[in-house]
Amino acid sequence: MKYRITHITTYHYAHEVGLCQNEARLQPRDFPRQQCSDSRFDINPEPSDFQERLDFFGNRIAYFAIQKPHSKLTVTAVSEVEVLTESNQVFQDNTISWEDARDKLSANPAQQAQSQLTTGHGSYEALLEARQYTLDSPMVTSGTELGDYARQSFAPGAPLIDAVTDLMERIYQDFTYDPSFTTIATPLADVMRHRRGVCQDFAHLAIGCLRSLGLAARYISGYIETLPAPGTERLVGADASHAWFAVFVPGSGWLELDPTNNKLPADQHITLAWGRDYADVTPLKGIAFGGGRHSLSVSVDVLRLES
Repeated sequence: MKYRITHITTYHYAHEVGLCQNEARLQPRDFPRQQCSDSRFDINPEPSDFQERLDFFGNRIAYFAIQKPHSKLTVTAVSEVEVLTESNQVFQDNTISWEDARDKLSANPAQQAQSQLTTGHGSYEALLEARQYTLDSPMVTSGTELGDYARQSFAPGAPLIDAVTDLMERIYQDFTYDPSFTTIATPLADVMRHRRGVCQDFAHLAIGCLRSLGLAARYISGYIETLPAPGTERLVGADASHAWFAVFVPGSGWLELDPTNNKLPADQHITLAWGRDYADVTPLKGIAFGGGRHSLSVSVDVLRLES
């Protein structure tokens, strides 16, 4: 499936900003399930400095600085991307228990290096890379409450894939999608207590549950195609950013799951970036000197293209 994504972010400042420096993670990344053929920025006012690089996790970052007074900043990112329908057969055939997966992730690195798992997603390198996602991160801290919630899905000896799928389904059933309840800074404990949140919260919740059991889970930011109801026209700019998570399955790789929609992402999920949690993949962040109070508006349009 091919898409054109237009992501427009606009800041209005009460007073002029004299200088701002920003980082944008708004360019879809390339990996086996997805290929980005074109990505460009339109920034107004025009930046005095613009550079691109990859971060620690392999995400694409655009850095830009504006050194002229301005009371409005508009950042438009336009990308064209093809998302492939990835076969989940490699995961369906993997029956590793969640305890075995946990033990492989926690095994002594020297023992892993000497094991027979030398290639693919079961290799020492893949396990070592995944281990960083078992640790606490700035916005996700493992704990007893999360572990207790997770264990309702993780019975002794249960296949990892079956258990994490059940966890996804339970989050979908137990929690209410409520965009008015949380902000970026809402603690995960509040989400657990009130059983409310948005896609970011549900992804963090699942990640915290898995890490509390010693498993590796990472946060994914991106978009999801939304289709209009039958008989209605598609609204341009009505789409939004989305978030989901992935669990590492030794021998098969990273299995993505979307607890907000209770489904395995396929060709309607477009990936921007991944990391330990939202703090690693914030779409646009920076510092501004001056400006005072400001307002922010975001418009996202995910347009399916003819093949």
